[in-house]
Amino acid sequence: MVAAGSGSRLGAILPKALVELNGTSLVRRCIDGLGAAGVNRVVVTVPDGHQQAFEDALIGASVPVQCVTGGPRRQDSVRLALAALAGEGDEAMVLVHDAARPLVPPGVVLRVVAALLGGAEAVVPTVPVIDSIREGSAMSSVVVDRSRLRAVQTPQGFRLGALSAAHLHVHDTGVEVTDDASVCEALGARVVLVEGHRHSLKITEPVDMLLAGAILAAGGMQ
Repeated sequence: MVAAGSGSRLGAILPKALVELNGTSLVRRCIDGLGAAGVNRVVVTVPDGHQQAFEDALIGASVPVQCVTGGPRRQDSVRLALAALAGEGDEAMVLVHDAARPLVPPGVVLRVVAALLGGAEAVVPTVPVIDSIREGSAMSSVVVDRSRLRAVQTPQGFRLGALSAAHLHVHDTGVEVTDDASVCEALGARVVLVEGHRHSLKITEPVDMLLAGAILAAGGMQ
């Protein structure tokens, strides 16, 4: 789980993953949600100097948790987390999740796992884009057909050996990526899409905390 973000856009004075939503930190909500879906081990990448704070926040988590110091970029953090899982074996299923998505329903996780069990190389939960989209500059623009567009969510699923090799490849070649499916695509993997969920919103700005709180109040993921 990637949890090394600073949370500057959220206006937080502590790492975003430690910010509490209805009394529980975002990272703890993520881990308990993954545990409810059957995940049996979690490695969390944390900002340098904050390991003890994360370990304290995760006391009593529903699954065993290991905290490792993250890197300067998201892809560096994931590579370090994968190294901590090396003993699991190349065929182990691994889910890469962002601590900024604390309300992922168990059904989303189960769909990702089912696709992996069905032979998929890389699995991404998505939701349709509902806003009108325009591509262009300040001088001109054109409407983009949104019917083919999907917003990407996490957790994304892979086999451990394939994902580790792909991350080493982009590290060695200097390729910049924004998510782990793109990492695997760099080595030719085919990405399979499964149904995500609107509750799996990403906490980025203060308004996202308000929306997440409203989802919980309405009986969403507890």
